[in-house]
Amino acid sequence: MATTGKQTVLQFTPSTASLTARVHPLVIFNICDCYVRRPDQADRVIGTLLGSLSPDGIVEIKNSYAVPHSESSDQVALDIDYHHNMLLSHQKVNPKEVIVGWYSTGFGVSGGSALIHDFYSREVPNPIHLTVDTGFGNGVGTIKAFVSVSLSLGDQQLAAQFQEIPLDLRLIEAERVGFDILKKTAVDKVPTDLEGMEASMEHLLALIDDVYKYVDSVVEGQVAPDNSIGRFISETIASLPKIPPSAFDKLVNDGLQDQLLLLYLSSIIRTQLSLAEKLNTVAQIL
Repeated sequence: MATTGKQTVLQFTPSTASLTARVHPLVIFNICDCYVRRPDQADRVIGTLLGSLSPDGIVEIKNSYAVPHSESSDQVALDIDYHHNMLLSHQKVNPKEVIVGWYSTGFGVSGGSALIHDFYSREVPNPIHLTVDTGFGNGVGTIKAFVSVSLSLGDQQLAAQFQEIPLDLRLIEAERVGFDILKKTAVDKVPTDLEGMEASMEHLLALIDDVYKYVDSVVEGQVAPDNSIGRFISETIASLPKIPPSAFDKLVNDGLQDQLLLLYLSSIIRTQLSLAEKLNTVAQIL
């Protein structure tokens, strides 16, 4: 059999350079809220992700909104007009937020995801596909981010597949308390500020205890030392303010008093508004 000097190579072509996604908690809470409010016949919710892309390849996902859709086994229909109207409304408030991708609820990529991703690829180059498991199985919220990778045969593109990229969920301690409650799917009541602070302190003490155990294990020769971990612990300790315990107690008490004062003032304002509303109602009746 005669052969030619040219060979046809089957290869994957990444649609983008190395990317890392950072998701703000507002996006996760918004997606879960849209999932709860979805139509009865809808199995999942999809929507648009808004944010920004930095030159170093970090995609900040800061906001989102749901897009009405209907899908079957072989086709997906999106309300494109609604999508564009919502985008214009969001950009009037924050013009720096642009489309960075889209999201869907459920575990992993589903059959119609390629069709939806193709639509968003025409809206913005290299969109990110974010999946959120709103079932929170075993108390774990599985959140993943994907990009499209093209499969080509020579110069001809045959198909595309989703490739997972690193994802970082940006949470401060107060937001982490809310996210932990969300993962439980059912709670008796939302914890108060003091209960949330207590849970945060217990978590912090558990982390400090783990650090103590690691340092003791390294000193005793049970664990091989890691220079990067040692530098991180040293930088963390160096960042702590060196103040006397009495001054620290006074600082905490002053902050607590300020919070209590704000709660008292807000309670007075709510009472005044309620009283004014009732007086206005009585005046209209008379």
